Amino acid sequence: MTSTLRMNAESAVEEPVPPSMVERMTLILDLFEHPHTRRNLEEVTRRTRLPRSTAHRILDQLVRLRWLDHTTSGYRLGKRALGLGGREIGQNALRSAAAPVLHDLAIRTKLVVHLAVLSGTEVYYLDKVGGRSAVDVPSRVGGRAPAHCTALGKAMLAWLPPERIDTEYADAVRRTPRSIGDLGILHQELDRIRRRRGLAFERGECFAHVSCVGIALRGQEGPAAAISLVGDVHTPMERVAPLLMQAAHAVSNEFFAGPVLSRPDLSAPQQTWSSEAMTRFLTVGDGGDWL
Repeated sequence: MTSTLRMNAESAVEEPVPPSMVERMTLILDLFEHPHTRRNLEEVTRRTRLPRSTAHRILDQLVRLRWLDHTTSGYRLGKRALGLGGREIGQNALRSAAAPVLHDLAIRTKLVVHLAVLSGTEVYYLDKVGGRSAVDVPSRVGGRAPAHCTALGKAMLAWLPPERIDTEYADAVRRTPRSIGDLGILHQELDRIRRRRGLAFERGECFAHVSCVGIALRGQEGPAAAISLVGDVHTPMERVAPLLMQAAHAVSNEFFAGPVLSRPDLSAPQQTWSSEAMTRFLTVGDGGDWL
């Protein structure tokens, strides 16, 4: 009996904190299960059982070596860690979270749906849903397009620092006669998108016969991705915008485990809005032109 109690007591003793620096660094990095995982110092200290000063020193080293980034919301995986496959893992997780929502959106609207992320000055397509109609849209999973020419791209660019837009789009090239090729006009367009709660429209700017409406999925550090609805150039995209917003909130809630889109004084939209409500929502300047 005594020996049994001794064994149970010994099994209840916590494993000792690993002594080597490599093991301790690994212990910390293992806390970041996904590319969008955030941990603060208190969480790291509690979950690793490392002394607070030790955890803080190791975190600083990991940040300095670019294994981690330190942001206002905590620590997250850095460029070096993401370069070892973390980016692909995050994109796969995003596709998995978005897939059922995108398929439902395509069925309800009978339009093509895109999911994309920002890659430099381009959008990178992670998914494309739309059945037979998808053949008519000249995009493909794994393909790219200039961000400033697409609704997907503009929806994400609207939430980037203006200085970055100045640097990366000073010499923006027009893809069609309707593409934005002037930096000042691009800034005006991005301002309109922000004032429309993130909705971006595009008609014939990337491909002459295509129109789109897009909205970004925004994380704590900025736009993580965007989804869009695509139709021919005559499709009234503003009429399906409420459904797109609903889908964006659903994907965000699934992927980020909580609402992250900015929704000032705006509850989740219904499937249909009145013409008057839609006009008030989309009008952002003189004449209400959204292009």
